[in-house]
Amino acid sequence: MVSILLRLGTRGSPLALAQARQTQALLAGLLEIAPERIEIRVIKTSGDMIRDRPLSEVGGKGLFTKEIERALEDGEVDIGVHSSKDMPTILPDGLMLAGFLEREDVRDALIAPGIASFAELPQGAVVGTAALRRQAQVKHLRPDLQTVLFRGNVETRLRKLAEGQADATLLAVAGLKRLGLIAHASAILSEEDFLPAVGQGAICLETRADDGETIRHVAGIDHRDTHLAVTLERAFLAVLDGSCRTPIAGHAVVEGDAIRFRGLILKPDGSQVHEARRSGSVADAEALGRSAGEELRALGGEGFFAG
Repeated sequence: MVSILLRLGTRGSPLALAQARQTQALLAGLLEIAPERIEIRVIKTSGDMIRDRPLSEVGGKGLFTKEIERALEDGEVDIGVHSSKDMPTILPDGLMLAGFLEREDVRDALIAPGIASFAELPQGAVVGTAALRRQAQVKHLRPDLQTVLFRGNVETRLRKLAEGQADATLLAVAGLKRLGLIAHASAILSEEDFLPAVGQGAICLETRADDGETIRHVAGIDHRDTHLAVTLERAFLAVLDGSCRTPIAGHAVVEGDAIRFRGLILKPDGSQVHEARRSGSVADAEALGRSAGEELRALGGEGFFAG
């Protein structure tokens, strides 16, 4: 009988399980214990059960986290393993983001059989995606393109594409890499054209704020630069009240003790875009994020995201 030291809560998709196993391996190495002593518990979330509508219509990002957070609050798990881009900016009382694993590639990939670049997509081609950010950026760059809803995990979206439900789709490079599916990518899209979602490519670890021992364990595998970058990005998003209801993009990069950031807000139809850039000391990461968010909130004005 294996003695369980820590319990990780995760969604059950292949990508979520890959992220949980990565966390398990890092913690086991840090603590010098067998990986089996860190249990992975699969928790079904509302977001996994709703497949036929955009999440923006049924509650937004929290649909992928609230059941895991409830298990944390109830003491059923010790660490929630999440994709940072799924995390609401306001956490339940008593919970905290204790650490982040080193970030993967933040970019988006185009998957379009026989097509070598986004510019080569034929006039009027159909792009399948569930992300309003991606829809808005597609429309901004190519108003001629059509978009359709593609929900489901990475494998489901690839299957829908193979079935001809769309001519192309966009997926995070990080997820494709973690699943060993990067060969499906037709092209990696530049950040300049397709700025990623806040937190994209970063795995975050959520704990109870009063669980000092678990917090210390997580601190041992926390990646400083990722933590700082995502902290800035989330501060930016919080000012804009961002969720998957609103087309918002943002990415911060840490270089030693300096940090730089670019953020965007877009009309859902891509017809208008506002941009903010910031650079400064990592000590001011949160303040820089808030400042960029306040600039874009003022530029957009009331009702910017209405249509």
